[in-house]
Amino acid sequence: MNVASLYQIYLSHPVVTTDSRNIQTGSIFFALKGDNFNGNEFAMTALAKGASYAVVDEACYATEERILLVEDVLTTLQGLARLHRQSTGVPVLAITGTNGKTTTKELTAAVLSRKFNLVCTKGNLNNHIGVPLTLLSIRPETDFAVVEMGANHPGEIEALCRIALPDFGLITNVGRAHLEGFGSFEGVIQTKSELYRFLEEKKGVIFINTSNPILTAKAGTVSKIGYTTAKSGEGLEGELVSADPSLLFKILFPKGWLYVKTKLVGGYNLENALAAAAIGHYFGIDPTNIVAALESYQPDNNRSQMVVTDRNRLLMDAYNANPSSTMAALENFAHLKSTKKGVILGDMLELGADAPEEHQKMVDFLATLDLDLVLLTGSHYAGCKRPATFHCYNEPAELVAYLKETQLSEYLLLIKGSRGMKLETIRPEL
Repeated sequence: MNVASLYQIYLSHPVVTTDSRNIQTGSIFFALKGDNFNGNEFAMTALAKGASYAVVDEACYATEERILLVEDVLTTLQGLARLHRQSTGVPVLAITGTNGKTTTKELTAAVLSRKFNLVCTKGNLNNHIGVPLTLLSIRPETDFAVVEMGANHPGEIEALCRIALPDFGLITNVGRAHLEGFGSFEGVIQTKSELYRFLEEKKGVIFINTSNPILTAKAGTVSKIGYTTAKSGEGLEGELVSADPSLLFKILFPKGWLYVKTKLVGGYNLENALAAAAIGHYFGIDPTNIVAALESYQPDNNRSQMVVTDRNRLLMDAYNANPSSTMAALENFAHLKSTKKGVILGDMLELGADAPEEHQKMVDFLATLDLDLVLLTGSHYAGCKRPATFHCYNEPAELVAYLKETQLSEYLLLIKGSRGMKLETIRPEL
């Protein structure tokens, strides 16, 4: 079956799933393959659970008329999403970047939803599967779509752009992350700027932090809407007031300054919130509504999140970590006031050959800070030269055992590590 024929079926059954464990009645199940599973094997299970159709790419599983055989399930899913995006004509904003893209996406969605019926990437489903699923959730009543795009190899952002066909784009920043896949920092820059090149070709519009020299150098001739944290920059201006620990800042709108008191932790979130404000302002949302949306946003999922337990205050920023985001978190934490302060760091993953140097830089910087406690976990940190007062554990389970024994109390603690370190597992012990 080709994509055009499948699209006619999709129009009557516009709910798509790739997980046979979560089937909605009347949906279409796409039998994707992974390293450890073959979705084709679950086609009949999906139908038995209520799916109207299943899409497979191995003929031996196409045993009845509701099981649709295609050449490749993934490329069919992507082609279907592209066709649907073209057919609906809904404006699409793509957001990518090394740090802050999910927070920026959530803030932008909060702002735009004040005016538009919005479809937005759920969580961080921002890859070659998540982007198509987001596009296929566009409905006739949808006014606007915000699509997050992630990448860890060259060419991935361009590929996602060819599926989502964005009209607008935003790169939050570029930093030293996924170096194992990108090969170098320059590889990160080139891959993220694939969004700019696509929009240049399409004659779209980018939202750009004009205070960021790397981004401005890569923007080229594409139409730009700026925002800035520098008085000499161009675009909507924002200024940090305080971040102790919640972010308070002000924005200079055409009619004057407005203050924004967010629930976000960390001054590094100023650029993320300002980006969302600039997008909302461009699309005609009243400044007071922009401020209300930013102030009402509640961070979760261990991203820039303040958690108060019975014994401690935790700055949970443990969803992911790379050298640039970890350094920003540490610099912010250094300025916070508390009688007892501690840092808990887990390894920064996917750095390849740069991992030893990048982890040593963090340990060296930690040694310059006035901290009461430093706890490190992971093989990379374990390999670093460090002060005798720093505690280091090869894996999070050993750290959990230490925390159970010591029962830390009355601390302000920054918790930061890559997703694979699963530092959220230590929360019950704090």
